[in-house]
Amino acid sequence: MGQGDDQRVAGDDGTPPPDEIAAGNAEQAEAWNGDDGRYWVQHREKQEARYRWLTPRLMAAAGIRADSRVLDIGCGSGGTSLEAARAAAAGSVLGVDVSAPMLAEARKQAAGSGLPQVTFERGDAQVHRFEDGAFDVAISRFGVMFFADPEAAFGNIARALRPGGQLAFLCWRSLRDNAYLTVPMGAIAPYVQLPELEVPGAPGPFSLADADRIKKLLDGAGFDEITIGAVDKPLWMGTDPDDVVAYQLGMPGSRAMLAEASAEARAKTVTALRDALAEYQGPDGVTLGSAAWLVTARRR
Repeated sequence: MGQGDDQRVAGDDGTPPPDEIAAGNAEQAEAWNGDDGRYWVQHREKQEARYRWLTPRLMAAAGIRADSRVLDIGCGSGGTSLEAARAAAAGSVLGVDVSAPMLAEARKQAAGSGLPQVTFERGDAQVHRFEDGAFDVAISRFGVMFFADPEAAFGNIARALRPGGQLAFLCWRSLRDNAYLTVPMGAIAPYVQLPELEVPGAPGPFSLADADRIKKLLDGAGFDEITIGAVDKPLWMGTDPDDVVAYQLGMPGSRAMLAEASAEARAKTVTALRDALAEYQGPDGVTLGSAAWLVTARRR
């Protein structure tokens, strides 16, 4: 089966069909096809600006050539897919994601960018039936930490790459190393019940924080020449503290968190968050530190 032949993932009318979502990934699919996905679409430009110092590192590591066939895993609203397409001017780019709203935005952006070589499909990269050896390069910007079965997912990605094909992705290091979260969470912790973001062994933003685990997963999936390097870059959070507060507390998860707090606690949360962020205001806006792994490997 070639790329794009599976019509079950072609529509944008809700959660992908059950057999396109791996067991254990349904909760993620539901979130990204609901309020979370719509919120990220609404703030697409802010999300791209947030990673302005990280995306170039990923693209440089990917080694995309003019004729490369590129797979973008967890492509979201298509920012990295469009970057890849600019590099692969005579090649092709396929962006895959579980989120119908975000893929609709990605297609909209692609249509206005004059990049016909980029296409998008809705599916779960853990189980999506890619054609064997169909890609020269696979990339992901913070899209590989949420698989319920990462062994199966990386194995599936490896099969999609030709022998010698390149994998390059960014994933977060530990929560404690990421000030973009610890600063706001520390500020509001006295007033609200914070979500659990770092659960050992469970899918989530920090599931690949352990470099040894990454190496073991990739080696078992059929990769070699594995390199794992620390990348410490600021994240652009917003133009000023009020902008960041509005964005952070407008997230669906934050709204649900605040709904459970008293009016007094909500007011104190806003004030505490604004005051904490004010310390990080600079000429370019509010920036906070981030800590990621930049991982590269080749399919055996």
